Amino acid sequence: MSDDAGVVATIRNHVDEHRDGMVVDLVFALTWVTVVSLLFELVQGPSWAYQLCLAAGVVAYFGFFTSLSMAKEQTSSTQ
Repeated sequence: MSDDAGVVATIRNHVDEHRDGMVVDLVFALTWVTVVSLLFELVQGPSWAYQLCLAAGVVAYFGFFTSLSMAKEQTSSTQ
């Protein structure tokens, strides 16, 4: 039983440390899925293209946050 309490405490600590990042990740994912779903409702595209666009969200996520990090780094180095 103490192992379960340790796992719960570990998860709780992880969530406490990364709460803001997890919320940003959730908002990005919900926005991406909503936009892709609405787009494919309008154009009635094939399901394989829909799935491909949803999967492209992973690449978009890392690309967006990498470029954001680089922009912040560049801004802080010029000041």
